[in-house]
Amino acid sequence: MSAAEPQSLFDMSGKVALITGSSRGIGRAIAEAMAAQGARVVISSRNQGKCEEVAAAINSARGDGTAIAIAASISSKPALEELVAQALARLGRIDVLVCNAASNPYFGPMSGISDEQFRKVLDNNVLSNHWLIQLVLPGMIERRDGAIIVVSSIGGLRGSATLGAYSISKAADLQLVRNLAVEVGQHNIRVNAIAPGLIKTDFAKALWDNPESEARFNSSHPMRRIGMPVELAGAAVYFASRAGSYTNGQTLVVDGGTLS
Repeated sequence: MSAAEPQSLFDMSGKVALITGSSRGIGRAIAEAMAAQGARVVISSRNQGKCEEVAAAINSARGDGTAIAIAASISSKPALEELVAQALARLGRIDVLVCNAASNPYFGPMSGISDEQFRKVLDNNVLSNHWLIQLVLPGMIERRDGAIIVVSSIGGLRGSATLGAYSISKAADLQLVRNLAVEVGQHNIRVNAIAPGLIKTDFAKALWDNPESEARFNSSHPMRRIGMPVELAGAAVYFASRAGSYTNGQTLVVDGGTLS
């Protein structure tokens, strides 16, 4: 880009983004999109080998060392502390945090979920986000700049006969975002959420992985198709870049019109 050309509102050059659950699906699509906009990205999930594969693919595509891989389990606070410590040691800062990793060990009515399963959903989908956010906030506050993005779900905006605990956790994430926006907005830190509809990922495989289920969904969906991971990436780049510099405490629904 020449000196005369204006910088893109979506440019993320010089930024460091940490994305959880980024070895596949939505998280990987977000990491790839942010890297394409010039950000250095930390690829993280439970499996180091898979993280390294994604980081290598991004670096090969860009011809540089844009991506690094650091495995961590969101269920372990010490693991998340080590994740942030390693990211800071290797890249110097964390400008963008994307809380994408989540779990859903139970599918069915609330009357059948065990206490252990319910706690796992709340711990992994809400408490772990709180832990990570608290770990990255000091640096963001010191620099008076930062973007935090929580990948929630349209499940957090409506009831469900089979995904109740998961939906409750995702609704809690939406309030986490609103509350943090009020708390840290004064430091020029934006905290926002993305609420995807049904996206073709391994995580949501039970909802689409047979021809009858997919055909039934497509027949009633406004766009007549399931969403793809890459279709969430632009929303994340918007929130993380200068384009979203005055967007705070909001939830962007990306569902192809499901809730319309």
